[in-house]
Amino acid sequence: MGKIEQVYRLRRSQAAKVIGGTSLMENKALEKMEEDEIRKIKLKSNVNQIDIQWLLKTTSLTGLSFCGAVKKKGRPVRTVLHLACANGRSAVVTFLLERKCLLNLCDNEKKTVLMKAVECQEEECATLLLEHGANPNVMDICGNTALHYAVFFFCQNLSLTAKLLSYNAYIEARNKDDLIPLLLAIHERRGQMVEFLVKKEANIHAVDKMKRTALMLAVKYDSPNVVRRLLQQGVDIFFQDVFGWIAEEYAIIGDCISFTAQLSPSPLIPLRQPQLLDSGDSTQTLWSL
Repeated sequence: MGKIEQVYRLRRSQAAKVIGGTSLMENKALEKMEEDEIRKIKLKSNVNQIDIQWLLKTTSLTGLSFCGAVKKKGRPVRTVLHLACANGRSAVVTFLLERKCLLNLCDNEKKTVLMKAVECQEEECATLLLEHGANPNVMDICGNTALHYAVFFFCQNLSLTAKLLSYNAYIEARNKDDLIPLLLAIHERRGQMVEFLVKKEANIHAVDKMKRTALMLAVKYDSPNVVRRLLQQGVDIFFQDVFGWIAEEYAIIGDCISFTAQLSPSPLIPLRQPQLLDSGDSTQTLWSL
């Protein structure tokens, strides 16, 4: 057992005692061990004293080990690596990676450390994880991968998305809503991200669980630049969703007059009127799905 593990174990045992029951000798021993370990780590790594103290405090308060996870009733499963990434402690992340911590352990929502770094917009930490072999294609409880997280949380910073793809992140990964990252980007109105993913040859013909195409979603979420880009790429304007609607009908229902001219194959062909499934359905109900 290393000295730093002894420090956090001793701290945990101290915390478990009644406040007045801690002996002066034990306190002095703890302080001496901590000072020695801080000096030792500073000599061997780039971890500064503040980061080391954060590491020792985190392990003592949470009861987590450096490389494993502890599951407590009613609390999320976390590793110190999860917490370090969430707090942007890149020096601590480097230190833990050097100690061969497990990279792909998941919390109770099946989020990996990499997902946590992306979610908290800590690009440096995410890069370190990828460089040390983190798997970008693990799925969380909703089927999202790190690339889905990048689309959602890192929409204005394309460098991390590019890095994930360079480390073989699967660009066609589907979550439980059947959304690939491209469809998620359109759904969330991330125009820059859509443009980037199209350039990276994301499948513009992909559909969600209701068989809606990227074009239908772009019309529904009022994204004219995305509509224009998809049409330039040759997306199928006649594809039908589960209701039998085509993209043009989404434009009519959404009162998107500017789209109808783009989506009509010829000015001589009259626009189709959307057909509802039965008398019990309303246009508003279908449009809101």
